[in-house]
Amino acid sequence: MENIFCSIITIGDELLIGQTIDTNSAWIAQQLNPIGVQVKRRVAVGDNKEDIINALNEEQNHAKIILLTGGLGTTNDDLTKPILCDYFGSTLVMNEAVLQHVTSFFKRRKRPMLAINNNQALVPNNCEVLFNEVGTAPGLLFEKDDTLIIALPGVPFEMQYLVSTHVLSKISKKYRRPTFIHRTLITAGEGESFVANRLIDFERTLPENIKLAYLPKLGMLKLRLTGTEISETDIEQHFSELKNILANIFVADQDIELEEQIGILLKEKNKTLSVAESCTGGNIAAKITSIKGSSLYFKGGIVPYSIESKQNLLNVNEHTIESTSVVSEATALEMAQNCLQKFNTDYAIAITGYLEKNDHDNQIWIALANKNFCTAKMITVPYDREKNTVLTVNSALNLLRLFILENP
Repeated sequence: MENIFCSIITIGDELLIGQTIDTNSAWIAQQLNPIGVQVKRRVAVGDNKEDIINALNEEQNHAKIILLTGGLGTTNDDLTKPILCDYFGSTLVMNEAVLQHVTSFFKRRKRPMLAINNNQALVPNNCEVLFNEVGTAPGLLFEKDDTLIIALPGVPFEMQYLVSTHVLSKISKKYRRPTFIHRTLITAGEGESFVANRLIDFERTLPENIKLAYLPKLGMLKLRLTGTEISETDIEQHFSELKNILANIFVADQDIELEEQIGILLKEKNKTLSVAESCTGGNIAAKITSIKGSSLYFKGGIVPYSIESKQNLLNVNEHTIESTSVVSEATALEMAQNCLQKFNTDYAIAITGYLEKNDHDNQIWIALANKNFCTAKMITVPYDREKNTVLTVNSALNLLRLFILENP
């Protein structure tokens, strides 16, 4: 069965100067992979006719499917629609269904509809219009020599609606595709090279249609097994072997983030959590509350960033700070214990440390407490402030996960 490849062309000067980060391509790739379509190339071009046409011509050498995002608005820098019109020898015509939708879109929101908004209903006369219920810019589908070329809005939620509602089904109907099966193992505590060294024999014995990928993050490592045209039973056998080899650093056997796994644990045990974050400035609380339904187990957090706030808001003893330092095991333990009491939760986590190296080593103390036990661990973070924050948060979440498992 032929592999079906896709190229993604993202359009906009704002992408090239870094003003906007391209999240669309990653999301699209995540949706295409389960239906057997591999993203072969990702190309970003500016709001320039020649560059867009060159990209279209080039990507047809690499892919059966070309998805463009961006440039479908009504302002002068939105060039995608007129360029596609020229490219496919089209003329722009008024689509009455789209015009009616755009008109009602503004009416429902009690916003005036300007004359320029009518242009959203102008579409090439030789394309299939993909109706956009959540926005005003429709998707545009063209076919050329067995290649699908689909233009989508750059606004993420509009693009996502059109892909989910129209694009995936169009692709599935047009092409016969191979099947891919992915299994993901998440580990923590060992770097990529150390893990790879442990897996030399494992990788050597993998069949040709199973590939192992290493996906490192600060403090974490994801390992993805991908099988092509293989049964669930066959890939599960190799995945179980991988889990057994790395049992001592195993975190999860599915592709979920630590904060989601912690939420699952707390809900299963009917337990609650609170946090006290100094140097991480609320990043752990943000991670925890990013999960839908976290109000069931997360009671709240506090950011006692200064010495005064540690004393006034968390009642950390002044003598503790003076005798052991604000960044110490004793201070972290008091923060966790007092946070537990303040929020009346089953678990609490507290962090104090130095994210940047001045006169101090980059030491971080992470303390964990429940009503029977309290412990703390010191980690050293070697990067810049931003990376150290990410590393600290990931390390703290994993320590919290282990603490919940070991202290039910």
